[in-house]
Amino acid sequence: MPSRVHVIVVARTGAPAAAQLSRTLDALRGQSTPPQAVTVVVLGDGAQVRALEGIGHSVEAIIEARATTSFAEAVALAQPRVADGSAVWLLTHDSVPERRALQLLAGSLERSPSAAIAAPKLVRHDDGRAIVSMGVTMSRLGRTVELAADELDQGQHDADEDTLGADVRGMLIRGAAPVVLRPDTGLGGADEGLDLGVRARLGGARTVLVPKARISVRPDGVAAAPQRDSARAWVSRRAQLHRRLVYAPAIAVPLHWLSLLPLALWRSIAHLVGKRPSAVAPEWGAALASMISIGAVMRSRRAIRSFRSASWASIAPLRVTRTQLRHRLDDGHGSERGAVSELRFFSGGGAWAVLAALVVGIAAFFPLLAWPSAGGGELLPMRQGVAELWRDAGWGLRDLGLAVIGPADPFAAVLAVLGTLWPGSPSFAVVLLWLGALPLAVLGGWFAATRVTERSGLRILGGVLWALAPTFLAALVQGRPAAVLLHLLLPWLFHSAAVAHRSWGAAGAASLLAAAALACAPSLAPALVLLWALTLILMLSTRRIRGAVRVFWLLIPAATMFAPLVYWQLRHGDPWALLADPGAVQSLAQASSDAVGRLLIAQGFPAPGHGGWDVLLGAEIAPFAALLLAPVAILALTSALSPRWRAGFALLITTMTGLITAILAVGIAVSFTDGDVVPLWPGTGLSLAWLGAVGAALVTLDTVVARPALRSAAALVTGAAVVVCAVPGLLAVNLGEAQIRNGATSTLPALVAAHAADDADSGTLIMTPLDDGSLATELVWGPSDTLGAQTTMLSTATRVQGDDLATGAVDLISSRDFDAAAELAGHGIAFVLLSSAPGRSDQARSMVDAAVTAIDQRPGFVKAGETPNGMLWQVDSEISERAQPTETQRAAGHLVGWAQLIVVLSALLLAIPTRASRREARARSRVVGRSADEPLAPSQRQRTDSGTGAVAVSSVAPVDTAAPQEPDEPDELAESTEPAEAGEQTPGDAERANAPDAEPAHAAVEEQSR
Repeated sequence: MPSRVHVIVVARTGAPAAAQLSRTLDALRGQSTPPQAVTVVVLGDGAQVRALEGIGHSVEAIIEARATTSFAEAVALAQPRVADGSAVWLLTHDSVPERRALQLLAGSLERSPSAAIAAPKLVRHDDGRAIVSMGVTMSRLGRTVELAADELDQGQHDADEDTLGADVRGMLIRGAAPVVLRPDTGLGGADEGLDLGVRARLGGARTVLVPKARISVRPDGVAAAPQRDSARAWVSRRAQLHRRLVYAPAIAVPLHWLSLLPLALWRSIAHLVGKRPSAVAPEWGAALASMISIGAVMRSRRAIRSFRSASWASIAPLRVTRTQLRHRLDDGHGSERGAVSELRFFSGGGAWAVLAALVVGIAAFFPLLAWPSAGGGELLPMRQGVAELWRDAGWGLRDLGLAVIGPADPFAAVLAVLGTLWPGSPSFAVVLLWLGALPLAVLGGWFAATRVTERSGLRILGGVLWALAPTFLAALVQGRPAAVLLHLLLPWLFHSAAVAHRSWGAAGAASLLAAAALACAPSLAPALVLLWALTLILMLSTRRIRGAVRVFWLLIPAATMFAPLVYWQLRHGDPWALLADPGAVQSLAQASSDAVGRLLIAQGFPAPGHGGWDVLLGAEIAPFAALLLAPVAILALTSALSPRWRAGFALLITTMTGLITAILAVGIAVSFTDGDVVPLWPGTGLSLAWLGAVGAALVTLDTVVARPALRSAAALVTGAAVVVCAVPGLLAVNLGEAQIRNGATSTLPALVAAHAADDADSGTLIMTPLDDGSLATELVWGPSDTLGAQTTMLSTATRVQGDDLATGAVDLISSRDFDAAAELAGHGIAFVLLSSAPGRSDQARSMVDAAVTAIDQRPGFVKAGETPNGMLWQVDSEISERAQPTETQRAAGHLVGWAQLIVVLSALLLAIPTRASRREARARSRVVGRSADEPLAPSQRQRTDSGTGAVAVSSVAPVDTAAPQEPDEPDELAESTEPAEAGEQTPGDAERANAPDAEPAHAAVEEQSR
């Protein structure tokens, strides 16, 4: 046994720490072989420590240090008081050794002359059977791996002796060991024990484990890893980079230093994919801190060189291999076994429902099979190239108006994604959207129903009800692409947002879907923000902090996408214009803002005609169509009385929020077209209301109706009524009652389109005389007016945006004497089109005749003749280049674009599923809000009672038995690089971390399974 043992105890201040220190000192006095000296280093004011009873008899010195002093720095302060040749025992105020701990540790060093360090078994302070840490090693690339942690102690590791390193708490360091075998202050508070073991090996010694020497520790002690994920990630990554620079060969140190920032970027991406966003900021902070800590690195390298006698090959046998690491972090069940809730998309009939909807969709929109593009309503051609689509989605020069520079509507990004799916002809992607609208709606509705019910029949009913919603059919018939896309996105938003509090994967997907949904319908922003705020308050009130953080993220991408437009409208326009419907503005038939119109909206119809029944049966009988939606409403209201009443109330709140949004939206008019004021379309709010109503109806059918025959009958009546209500909408295209039509590839005359194919920056001035004697003007750049080029900057403008185009147009058709051709050519305008829509008033027609005469008399205009779009003239003058943004404007656009891209990519990386995230999703019930007294669905009872029922029961608890593995970095410049990710969870950590987010439903399923 060593002749002398000097104990260094590092303690915090405060009453709890003082009480724990008192127990530690009592344990030291009660050791079977007591130490010769004890030094206490207090991090802060040492008054409470000095006031402890008997402190003067058991402690030879008390040293005060700053409260921010690390464990390694505290040990360095006490080192001068250690006599030569004395062994050093490292403890903290919360480390309570058992009676024979020191005797066993010292005896191990006595029996092993080659050992420089003896490490005990650390157990939990409140449960001596739980192992906190016993031995640490690292992978080939330096990843820290605990040999035993968060395990039940059954003696399974007591035969282990040789190890690369261990937890620094409780280590006994031989007195003859070099002075450098003390914790490295440059590590910043992590991996001290592993680093000491590596240094001992390089010095020709080794670290031995003494399993019978037990020390109880707390998780929040001085030398323990921080409890917060971000703080743990910081100290771990800081230690990783320090060890990398210290261990690497001298020639590789500059390369490592240069790689710190690129690796920080790579690892940030890996953190987001691995659902660890809290580790991104510490990653960059640790990289920057390591870049400026060259002095600490040099001191550590000199210390190793002063005693190194062995090569790195002596460490290799103690490292864990990649196969061993994968085996340790795997639960052995892959990603399939242990599922509580199976999807059953094919076996449950979901695939057949989608296939049937595809057949119905093709039959309902059969004429579209021959259309190259769709027109009519708010439909316009798309850009001809994918690059042009994405250019329209960024801040810059807009392709409408004269020198209009500013942000694009977020809806342009949604259209760019849509057009990219069919890059050869983006306009045909819209035709495919219409043809696939019904099956896509059934698919989305089916998946949304999986959050409400386990019953396959009800899931199919949910998909059918969602696809045949009156507001969806009205959007298809009237040619409203934004409303169609919104209706297709909402069920997926519900599917992911309902479980966003459970995981970062669901939160990332929901945030992207929320951004896309708001881009399609900005008028839904108040409703979605209200629902988001209520959910966030609920999370915070129940102290589910992790869930609240994930829910908070949901609207961050949407806020980033809308921020430039918000800034523009607040500075140049009207804040109410932020609610404007995106895309082309058309004065289509819709419900009025009077009492009758709002009553029609309350019945579920966004436009007059009760879903087309006025055409089939007449205006007198059509109002009775509202009775066909009554079963859905009755079932939805009954959900408030169901066993799952919490879910019912949540869905009813969603219904009321959407309904109020629709009723208020029809009275808000912020867009203009051809002199007409166009109110917001109420159909977007009705889509949200229909989502809540269908979900609430499924809750009722799933929980209230107990008898299968009665449930089937109620579902059949409800589905049949909605199918009958949808008949006029499904027949509208084939009967010629729809606004959509075969669209041309260009909205401009063929001569303009051909000319613009060679000169895309040429403009066409379109003038339209109105019935009231005024003149509407529009400037289109390129071969056509496109859907992605539309901007609410112009459609909601109440004052001139860019140069004054209207004044020049009026002067052109007036008697004012000026060189009109040269002025237009100077702005890059090559054509003038005088549009004269049929059915205009006499005043409008006389204005057309006067304008034709005026332009014909002006020099510099070549009359191209009458076209289907109107009278066309070509400017016979040298066309100047179009005005371009300044360097400052370009820089602002690039800055905005990069900021939006970073946020969207972050959300996309979070949304990418991993093996662990899929396993976690399968380990929890898909149904959200299940009550404790609710009976199980037949499918769940079958899984519980079957031979695999034990697996299902054991997997009900939200335990992630295989935490996401962090990808190895593409860096092998040093023999040892990095330890484990600080944010990575062990099985025990995952269980404790997920427990606050567990829903009562899981406990109910487990109890009933038992």
